Amino acid sequence: MPYLTSPVLTPGTLARTPQPTVHAADDLVLRPWRPDDAPAVHAAFQDPVLRQWHIRSCDSAEEAAGWIAQWEQGWADEREAQWAVVDAASDALLGRVALRQILLGDGAAEVAYWTVARARGRGVAARATAALAHWAFEEVGFHRLELTHATANEASCRVAGKAGFALEGTKRSALNHQDGWHDMHLHARVRGD
Repeated sequence: MPYLTSPVLTPGTLARTPQPTVHAADDLVLRPWRPDDAPAVHAAFQDPVLRQWHIRSCDSAEEAAGWIAQWEQGWADEREAQWAVVDAASDALLGRVALRQILLGDGAAEVAYWTVARARGRGVAARATAALAHWAFEEVGFHRLELTHATANEASCRVAGKAGFALEGTKRSALNHQDGWHDMHLHARVRGD
């Protein structure tokens, strides 16, 4: 049965080119992950604050290397796009920003992010998320980006607001964390916001 509308983005939109490096600000760069980032990813996941808001753990650098390989394949498969957020001068890892659950035909994806402990309070997540959204809307042509976080995660809510993602509502009991089911705020941006 044919659709009555054309797809927003067609297959190959992402995969036909290498994953780009995106400049977020003078001091931040979003770059594709590299295998040698694995120890830094593992170290980031040892932080109890980061683990509090995530549903996965990372038990070794080898496990992190497997994630990085999956993230690289995600670009090729056009199902996710993951970047390391690094200091422009030193290339030190500051965090991660991603488009997950990419639906090319709908021009939609979910934004996700985290920062390492030493990068918190510096606007890293908000600036990286805003840069990713700009790239997704202006360079690629996405129509809608969504972002969810536990309602109790006030820092993530501030990041969403600073990055221009409007609060649209609350998804009740939507994600099971290690301490139980969390209500999740749903934020979104659409092209032209």
